[in-house]
Amino acid sequence: VFSDLHLEKGSSHAVRGRLIPPYDTGATLGMMQDCIHRWQPRTVISLGDSFHDGEAEARLPDRFRDALSACMKGREWVWISGNHDPCPPAALGGIAADMLALGPLTFRHEPLPAAIEGEISGHLHPQARIVRRGKSVRRRCFASDGSRLIMPAFGAFTGGLNIRDRAFEGLFDLSRLHAHVMGRERIYTIDGRQLV
Repeated sequence: VFSDLHLEKGSSHAVRGRLIPPYDTGATLGMMQDCIHRWQPRTVISLGDSFHDGEAEARLPDRFRDALSACMKGREWVWISGNHDPCPPAALGGIAADMLALGPLTFRHEPLPAAIEGEISGHLHPQARIVRRGKSVRRRCFASDGSRLIMPAFGAFTGGLNIRDRAFEGLFDLSRLHAHVMGRERIYTIDGRQLV
């Protein structure tokens, strides 16, 4: 499962006159290729905001289109619609859906306000901030209370939102909240009460 790829974010900003380095799509696809090569999934779910805007697929350079097609080859690929890309890419193939239910799990882009057991979503780009020995560290994280999971943005230049932000209010049982923080070599599980 990949969440919030935001492919062609750089070109989206360039079209609007804001110049940022155009390396986001290549970097994101490179990380995606590494994951797919390592794990060899039969099915891939792209959890919405796969593209930064509705025209991003058309701006996708051929080399990146080919790289994405290579990732998709021989796999079932599900594009969940997001707020940035409500109509997932038709020309690339795969299955388009607003949400996907698989057994006890429900995959959607944006978490519902009411807690849904087994919900896996993205949209909020969670990050965790901790302070240790007087130093502050902020990293992407998977946020979960054991009932639902909000995935971090996978895109290279996507940024993030502290899981203590008001946007997360009411989404988790705070007594059970944990941040599964992405380190360089491993994931660290931090009790939500230790976050700042």
